[in-house]
Amino acid sequence: MNKEEFLKTYLVERHNTNSLKWDDLGKRYGNSDLISMWVADMEFKTENKILEAMIKRIEHGVFGYSLVPEEYYKIFSQWMEKHYNCPIDKDTIRFCTGVVTAISWCINAFTKPEDSCLILTPVYYPFHNVVTNNQRKLVTVDLINENGYFTMDYEKIEKAIVENNIKVFIQCSPHNPVGRVWKEKELAKIMEICQKHNVLIISDEIHQDIILGNNKFTPAAVVENGLYKDNLVIVTSASKTFNLAGLLHSHIIIFNEKLRNQYDEYAKKINRTEINIMGTVATQAGYQYGEEWLKNLLEIIEDNYNYLKKELNEKAPDIVVSSLEGTYLVLLDLRKCIDIDKTKEFIQDKCCLAVDFGEWFGENFKGFVRFNLATDPKYVKQAVKNIISNL
Repeated sequence: MNKEEFLKTYLVERHNTNSLKWDDLGKRYGNSDLISMWVADMEFKTENKILEAMIKRIEHGVFGYSLVPEEYYKIFSQWMEKHYNCPIDKDTIRFCTGVVTAISWCINAFTKPEDSCLILTPVYYPFHNVVTNNQRKLVTVDLINENGYFTMDYEKIEKAIVENNIKVFIQCSPHNPVGRVWKEKELAKIMEICQKHNVLIISDEIHQDIILGNNKFTPAAVVENGLYKDNLVIVTSASKTFNLAGLLHSHIIIFNEKLRNQYDEYAKKINRTEINIMGTVATQAGYQYGEEWLKNLLEIIEDNYNYLKKELNEKAPDIVVSSLEGTYLVLLDLRKCIDIDKTKEFIQDKCCLAVDFGEWFGENFKGFVRFNLATDPKYVKQAVKNIISNL
C-alpha cells in the first residue's frame, strides 16, 4: 500500500469520539479549538486484521475470565526474534494494564519507601510521578543537549547513583521526548554502571517498533549478548506500535528467577485481575499481521518529521528541531525565538496548538515543546505554518 492509500484507508476523524486527545482540549487547555499535537496516540485506525480479530472475539459474545493462549507467546517471541534477535521465553512474561502501571508495580516490588530512583531528563513526565507518588525519592540527571542531539552524561549519572544510593534506574529506550534510539555501546555503558552499583534497571521499551531511517533498536536484554539480563526488567506494549493504548495491555519481562519470584510475591497483594481479553487479541493480531501497516505508518511519521524540520530550518532557523531517530514525538527548542516564560502564550494562544511543554519533562526544559507526528499531515503543515507566521 502506498502512502496515499494508507492515508485514505486509515486516517480517522477523532472529534466527538470521547477522545482525550481532541475532546478534552477545552478542559485541559482552556480552548477546544486548538490543533492537538500533544498526547502520544494517533489519528490512524489500527490495522484491519487487528480489527477483524477483535470483531471475531466480540461476536462470540462472552467476555469472561480468559487465558493467554500459547499462540500468543509464540507470536510475540517470533516478532522479538525476527526484529531484534531477542526471543522472549513465556516464563519471563507477566501482564499489566500499561507500562506506567507496570513501572509502579515494579518500584513497589523491588524498592522500599524513601529509596531513591533515577531518571534522565527530559523524560516522559509519568516517570517523575510514578516515583514520587510511591513515596520514593526522585533523582534526576539531565541529558547532554548538543544542538538537539541528546546523549548521556555517564560521569554525572554515576556520581548521582553513588551519592543518592540509587536502587532503581528507570530507562527510556527509545527515549521520549528527545527521540534518541540508544546505540548498544551507550546502553552497555549505563548498564555497566548500574550493575557495578547494584542498581536495578527498569527499561521502558514501549516505542521499540517506532524506529526511523537506518537507526537500529537494541533491546536492553541483548546488550553484550545478554550480559545484564539478571539486573533488568523490561516493560513494553504494542500500544504505541498499533495504536492500542485504550485496550490496557502490557508486558513486564523479568529474566532473573529470583526477581520474578520477588515480583510475584508483591503481585499477589495488588494484582487480583485477569488479563484483558481484547488487549490480548489485538496485540497477538498486531504482531502476527501488522508489519506492513507499521511500515506504512513509519513512512508517514518520517515524512511529517522531514517536512517540519525542513520548513523550520529554512523559515525559522532559530528553532532547534531535535533529531528524531525513534518514537513519533519530536522536541522543539524555542528558547532563541521567544522568552521561555511566554512559551504557552506563543504556542497555545498565538499558534493555536495543544502541545506538551518542556518543563513537564524536566525542570530545566522550559522553552521546549513536544509535538506528536503520528497524525494527519495536514495538522503538521498547519502547525508549522502557525509557528512561522507568528514569529
